[in-house]
Amino acid sequence: QLQLVESGGGLVQPGGSLRLSCTASGFTLDYYAIGWFRQAPGKEREGVSSISSSGGSTNYADSVKGRFTISRDNAKNTVYLQMNSLKPEDTAIYYCAAARRKYSDYRRPYEYNYWGQGTQVTVSS
Repeated sequence: QLQLVESGGGLVQPGGSLRLSCTASGFTLDYYAIGWFRQAPGKEREGVSSISSSGGSTNYADSVKGRFTISRDNAKNTVYLQMNSLKPEDTAIYYCAAARRKYSDYRRPYEYNYWGQGTQVTVSS
């Protein structure tokens, strides 16, 4: 069964950090570009970041640029999203998704074939 599982979410104070992980089971991520998305209560899903299958190309939404870093370890079949300087407006369920292509863009969610179930991130004092 092909599956993506996110982990690492939780409650953090403003200014804090979290690292999210996205691990694949049932398939290898080597040939997949990965995107991170989030959805806050009452809001539409938005793209956050994407990374190419090799890890050589990354993209970030303006709202997270300079604070979030996407990376991948294909040997561990895992993609990460390091989130620093978190703000209350970063509160959302975060999802990872895999696209069967070298390059993907978080602004084009239709490119993604597999989606995880999400992990909750809450930024609050």
